[in-house]
This record gives sequence, C-alpha cells and structure tokens, in this order.
Amino acid sequence: MTTTLETAQAVAASPLRPVTELVRARPREDAWPATGQSREEVWGRLAAEPFAPASDNNGRKFGLGLLLDWLADQLGATWQERWLASGADDNGANWREIPMRWMRERGHEVPWRQESFFRAVHPALCADLVRPSLPWLITSSLRSSALVGMLAQHRDPTGFARLRERCATDPSINTAAATRTAYRAAQILVAKGGIIADIVPGDVLELLEIEADLRGTSVGATHLFYRVLHDLDVFDDQAPATLRELRTGGQRTPEELIDRYGIVCRPVRDLLVDYLRERQPALDYNSLDALSYYLAKLFWSDLERHHPGIDSLHLPTDVADAWKQRLLTTTKTVRTPDGRRITIEAPRINYRECLTPVRAFYLDLAHWAVEDPARWAGWVAPCPIGSEEINRKKDKRRRKSRMDARTRERLPVLPVLVRSVDQRRKDAAAVLAAARDAAPGETFTVAGQTLVRVAPRRSAAAKVLAEDPVTGHRRDLGREEDHAFWAFAIVEVLRATGIRVEELTELSHHSLIQYRLPTTGELIPLLQVVPSKTDTERLLVVSPGLAEVLSTIIRRVRDRTVESPWSPPTTTTSAPGCRQHHCCSSDTAATRTGRSAQAPSGKCSPPRSHTPG
Repeated sequence: MTTTLETAQAVAASPLRPVTELVRARPREDAWPATGQSREEVWGRLAAEPFAPASDNNGRKFGLGLLLDWLADQLGATWQERWLASGADDNGANWREIPMRWMRERGHEVPWRQESFFRAVHPALCADLVRPSLPWLITSSLRSSALVGMLAQHRDPTGFARLRERCATDPSINTAAATRTAYRAAQILVAKGGIIADIVPGDVLELLEIEADLRGTSVGATHLFYRVLHDLDVFDDQAPATLRELRTGGQRTPEELIDRYGIVCRPVRDLLVDYLRERQPALDYNSLDALSYYLAKLFWSDLERHHPGIDSLHLPTDVADAWKQRLLTTTKTVRTPDGRRITIEAPRINYRECLTPVRAFYLDLAHWAVEDPARWAGWVAPCPIGSEEINRKKDKRRRKSRMDARTRERLPVLPVLVRSVDQRRKDAAAVLAAARDAAPGETFTVAGQTLVRVAPRRSAAAKVLAEDPVTGHRRDLGREEDHAFWAFAIVEVLRATGIRVEELTELSHHSLIQYRLPTTGELIPLLQVVPSKTDTERLLVVSPGLAEVLSTIIRRVRDRTVESPWSPPTTTTSAPGCRQHHCCSSDTAATRTGRSAQAPSGKCSPPRSHTPG
C-alpha cells in the first residue's frame, strides 16, 4: 500500500502533457464497425427491441426502412460515406429538404411517412450508424430529449445516470442547465462515438467553440458543462479543474509559437525560433505572437506548401513574386442569404503590414551577422522585399477612403438606430415595472408583450423573471432593462460627441466640468475627454441633447449606488466620493461595456468648476 507521500512523488515525477495536447479533440473517424454493416445487419439491430418496441404504433420500422433506402441511394461503401455524399451534413438547419425531396420523388408525400422518416434518425444516431459533424448537430434542430433518452437507454446508461445524479445533487444547477449539459454530452457522443467516459477536454472545447461560432454567442452553462464532467472523473488527472484554466494556458514559448504551423525544414524552424527569442525582450507577447504568425505561417509555411523541399532564404525572383501574389488575397468564410457558410477569396487589406516583418527579418539577420557571424552569417540572403513595397502612404489614404465610405453608407440609418434603442429602453422599463407589480404566476401584458411572472429561486431572489406563455422562454427582465438602457446611453453619447470607444470607457462624473465666461459670468458645461489615440486632452461643449442624456445617466447611477459605511456624511452641495455602482450577479460583456461607458470608478461627484487662470 503506497503512502500519500509516495503517491505525490509519483505524480510529480510523471511527465506532464503540454496544454496543446490537452486541448486536442479526438479526430473524426472515417470508418468503424457499425457503419460498415450490411443492410440486413442494420435492420436486425434497429428493427428489433430495444430500438423498436414490439407495439410499433408510430411507424418507426417504416421510417427506418425509408431512411436506409435513402442512404442506400447515395454513393459510398459505408453508411457514413453515403451520409456525407448526400449533402445533408453540409446543410445544417436546411438538411431536411434533401431527404424530403427524395421522398417526394418516390411518392412518399404523406405527412406521417415523412414524420416516421425523421423519427428513425434518432435510433440510427444512437446505434452509431452515422456520425454527423458537430455543426450539423448544433443547427439541425433535433429533438434533444429523444436523443438523450435513447443514448441513456441504449449506449451509456451508467454514464448518463451518473451525469443526472451529479446535476440533481448540485443546488447551483437548475433544470435547464442540467438538460443542456446532458444534450451537449450526447452531441459529443453522436459525433465522436464512444461513451461519456471517453470524452476528452479537447472535445468539450471543440463543441463550445463551434457552438459559439454558429450562434454568435454562448448559450450558457459552458463552464458548468466542463465542471460536471471533471467532477465525474471523466478527464484524466492532468486536466485543469475549470474551463477557464484550460482556455488560458499562459503565454507560449517561441518554440510553441513556431511549431503551431508545422514547418517541415528543421534548420529554418530553428532559425525562426532563435529569431523570436532574440526579439522577445523588446516585444510584448501580442507583438511576438503576431510576428510568429507573419514569419512562420504567412511566409515560410506558404513557401513550403507551394515549393516542397525549399530550405534556403535565398529566394529566386519567380518564387518571391508568386508568394507576394498569393499574399494579396485571403480566404474568408461568409454566410449566404439562405444561411449556408461558404469560403471566398478577398483582397488582403493589411498586405504591406505582412511584408514589413519579413523585410525586417532579412535586414536583422544581415545586421546581426556583422556582430556574430558564426551564428547568423550563414542565413544572410538578399531581401526579396524592396523599401518601396512597404510604403504605406497610399494604403493610409485608401483606409481613410474606406472609413469615409462606410460612414456615408451608415449615416442614413442613424436616426433609425437612435429611435430603436430609445424605444427598446422605454419598452424594457415598462415591462420591468409591470412585472414588479405582478404576483408570481400572474399574466400581464405591456408594450405588446404577454408574459407570466415567475418566482425566482432563493439564490436569485433579487431577479425579476418572466416566461413567454407560448414558447416557454424564460427572461431576466432586470438584465434586459439594464442592457437596453446602457445601449441607449452608449449610442447617444457617441452620437453627440464623436469620441472613440476607448475614450468613452474612460468617462466619469469627473469628466463634467464648468467654465465661467470672464465677461458675462455665464456657466458653460464642458465634457473633458482624457488622452487616447491622439494623446491630447480635449474639452467638448455639452449640447442640450447631450446634457439630457448625461443627466439621465447620473440619475440612474445615483439611484443605484450604495454609500460606504466609512464615507463622510453627505451634504447638500457634494456627494461622497466612495459611492459604488451596484452590479448584478449575472454580468455579461454588454453589461460591462455599458457600465464602463458611464464611469469606471462609479463615483457620483458633482461637475467641477473651471475658471480661467
């Protein structure tokens, strides 16, 4: 029996895997035993219990036959190859149109037959007949309860039982979060195969990144999903305890920065690592990361991809010209009007910014070779980029032209934006007020919306919650009103002042000052803008419209501040300097941005006076 000390020593002596290995997802397999079965074998599995009950009242066997017939009509030797050849996997939300078109061509236009077809998809996925991609699973609108139920019953009963028990015993996990956690686990099992115990941290990261990319934002409970799997000992001992630790693995070394791009030529790879290490003391990490991207990915990896076996920095003229021509364009993923994602070629706006690091690389090697020829002289070569190629005067004029054109294009819709954010603020405030007056379970209608007041849990007693009686969607009305107000405030302040976002986030109540005219004694309100990009302080005259907006913001902040017990007594002429803005427990990026716009310090002091001299 080993002691605790011996166990700790064994763990300490075991080699730690790098973060890049921990975040690597399992690869998508092309073939596995279930997908290579014949039609008779698949029918024998899926047409019998437990997948098909003895009393087949919903036509599941008929739907299964249609599903197998449709897949059999596609090209491929396995069911997975036929699934991919059908094109359904690439169409996500619109995938149902493909099999429905096939059914109409064969006379299966009866609604119950189509419904039976789609019901058969769940047991086919559960039986590992095909493995759709994660983007398809996220956008295909499958019945989550049916998929989770079948996987829990037929593939991994133990794993899902432990998952449900873990969620049920944690008071911080509500029903919606537990359901979302089980469905995310089911999506990984369907896409990668196996059971819950086979999930690795990289699978979780891959799912969450694709989910955020397709939906534009996270749907919530992402950290909870990772934590639940970690608590169930699904991951190994080297996996971090939280998702945040896994996503922020610290700064990469020069070797890790270069090795991201898989450079084949080892001497050039070592040269780039030495170059980054030499430049590292004078650069911040973001600049070093960008430098590795320009040199390793855009420059040398591109050369190796188009000229296999290249091992010298001395580039022939045709090779250098071809590289510059390829650098002029970049690939972009855009959405079509029908929702599909396609890849297109677009001009690279920062073309000359990509040439500058490469030219500096060549010139640095030539300069360093004079001081340390044994280390650098062997790599000195003529620079393929001339000084005239990195002249950015014309680019700056073009950028200014694009900015002006974008402003002219958006200016006509500015009044629409202003009206929209103002109306949204008023509607959100009206809905919140009506909800506060309503009792739990009471239905109320305001601003064209009919909602039902919901009693929050004890841990969220301060929240004002309501549900849509039609969709069942639950809404945090306090958060919605907060977001609506600060969106209105940000738009109005930016519109009235023309300041930059960085300057907006530095505004506070101390930015409001008063200037008294020496001749008439009239007070003029001014807004003090702290130095930002131009490194100059500015004073802007506060217009009546801006004054009204700032007054609205100040009133809101004062109504929601809490005075510190050790602050000095308030007077009629001044406010204490340590009043703080009340922050709700559920903070988001939009909320933080809005609060930064009103005052990072949250202080509520009165406008300062400014007199000449």
